[in-house]
Amino acid sequence: MEAASAAETPTASGTAFARLPVALLAAATAAVLLATAWRYGYFGDELYFLSAGKRLAWGYADQPPVLPFLAMLMDWLAPGNVFVFRLPAVLATAAGVVFTGLIAYEMGGDRRAQTRAAAAYAICGQFIGSGHYLATSTIDPALWALIAWLLVRWMRTRDDNLLLWLGVATAVALNVKLLVATFWVAAGVAILIFGPRDLLRRPKLWLGAGIAAVSLVPTLWWQASNGWPQLEMGDVIAHETTGGWSGRAGFLPALLTGAGLGIGVVGVLYGLGVLLFSAKSREYRFLGWTAVGVIALFILSNGRYYYAAGMFGVLWAGAAVHFGQLKPSLWFRWIPTWPVFLLSALYTLPYALPVWPATWLAEGREVPRPAYALEEIGWPDLARSVADAYHRLPPEQRARTTLVTAGYWQAGALDRYGADYGLPAVYSPSRGFWYFGRPPETADSVLFVGPDPARLLRSFTEARIVSHVDNELGVRNVSRGMPIWLVTGHTESWATAWPGLREFRV
Repeated sequence: MEAASAAETPTASGTAFARLPVALLAAATAAVLLATAWRYGYFGDELYFLSAGKRLAWGYADQPPVLPFLAMLMDWLAPGNVFVFRLPAVLATAAGVVFTGLIAYEMGGDRRAQTRAAAAYAICGQFIGSGHYLATSTIDPALWALIAWLLVRWMRTRDDNLLLWLGVATAVALNVKLLVATFWVAAGVAILIFGPRDLLRRPKLWLGAGIAAVSLVPTLWWQASNGWPQLEMGDVIAHETTGGWSGRAGFLPALLTGAGLGIGVVGVLYGLGVLLFSAKSREYRFLGWTAVGVIALFILSNGRYYYAAGMFGVLWAGAAVHFGQLKPSLWFRWIPTWPVFLLSALYTLPYALPVWPATWLAEGREVPRPAYALEEIGWPDLARSVADAYHRLPPEQRARTTLVTAGYWQAGALDRYGADYGLPAVYSPSRGFWYFGRPPETADSVLFVGPDPARLLRSFTEARIVSHVDNELGVRNVSRGMPIWLVTGHTESWATAWPGLREFRV
């Protein structure tokens, strides 16, 4: 999409695109992520994407179809290989580095400015911390950076064909996560107030908007056919944000911390100030107010802080370009900026990457590791523990027993590893997994994995603990020690019971 021509055509500043340094930064980012992407098992959401990919649909309760499709595709290419499975996440993060450098180039930044902007993306804690696993929070920011680059490039060239590509990029982003609609709401208001208003009079802008709208028809049809569960998910996310994500009060501190202490947070704040108030950046003022609008909308809706991380690229680009246009004193010009980036990287990488040992030391003391690593170890042990309980049942009862989990992560793990241990299909009323089907009517008893089977007891008469989830490594993952219940005394059909079991809250 014109990246090659962008690299060959100097901007008004007379500077060509810093192809080599930006490419090296992107390659280094990909290399670091690839070197760590294999070091731990599936993240809980990745297991869910795998399960969803086995049941491809135009939509899901909690997202559009792109992530499940990617999960299906990568697992088809290399079944069970987490390294290959995470390649889209790695490539998206590396692409975000390039798009951020291109934004700085389009804004008139020199080669140093382009490199600084790209480097800020490359060492961002939020992006590096999630760039080694497949998630919407990994793919989405890169698509926002692509959209921002196309928009800024249009402002420089007034090439209306770019507006069609904007529609295509937005269509892809909408089918990853609907959050990019927030960007366009905020950008539309900002453009009306601050310009460039002639953008809104371009027919190809509205043709591109039509492309994006049409791309949403299948997933909207799925949502309408299933009672609009995405709306319910929005309420659930808001509730969870209040309970465990620091709520509205913690949104900005968490967002700035995610940008990366050091150059990341300084660049975000500096770039926002530049885009809002600098006379040199007046033509891009709408982007500064778009960032403000995006943040405000997510705070008002009680969204998670990383939803707004897609604005980081354009803010870092604005900061880098403005900094490069300053005329500091001679002594200041001789101070290199690379040590600041190096120190920021040295601070960020150890806590953002899975570089710590994944097992306990011989004496039983737990090895320090990033918090997320505790969640990705032990899924095969979960399946083994459930299989031990399942195979201890009398054969005649085992033939009539189904598996149900309280959480969709545990369901995803059993869906992925259960067949290796001779387990039957697993079901869960949790979030999107509920839509994957209900247990067969021939099942009159349940092995239930979860803290409390109270909801199942509306349709059964008895529940007793028969085992607990064990973990051979001793790692305290989210399922370790969870009880495994045998629930018996079926009193009504699954067709009647299943709708009342659906639960979106975790």
